[in-house]
Amino acid sequence: MRLWSVHPSLLDRRALVACWREGLLAQKVLLGRTKGYTNHPQLERFRATSDPVASVVTYLHGIADEADRRGYSFDRTRLVGPPEPGVSLTVTDGQRAYESTFLLQKVLGRDPGWAATTLAELSPEEVRQHPVFVRVEGPVASWERVKD
Repeated sequence: MRLWSVHPSLLDRRALVACWREGLLAQKVLLGRTKGYTNHPQLERFRATSDPVASVVTYLHGIADEADRRGYSFDRTRLVGPPEPGVSLTVTDGQRAYESTFLLQKVLGRDPGWAATTLAELSPEEVRQHPVFVRVEGPVASWERVKD
């Protein structure tokens, strides 16, 4: 499960679709409607909010907004509610930098054109975060499973 904190416009097609699918799974987990993935570390940041379900739903609306912009059709009826104004989560500079580097490595292998035109020219400081996140200083998140 990868719920990217980078802005959805930076995700290639495969990452955007996977994020939507995995976000729907996260919604299901947070609603208590599945036995799998209940301890997945990516869910910690949503569980740390006052309303984890509203947080993940608002996050998913941001993913769907990008899909709409690209002409994709993500089924918002699968979401259990509308986006909640004022929902915000934090993402550290270290986490955002780690994710942008990780995303670039993944995309270079599957869509070098996208990587070259969308990601390669951005420094970690220039990478925007998903609209539900507020950037703060700090290292890679403690829940992240860093891959070398």
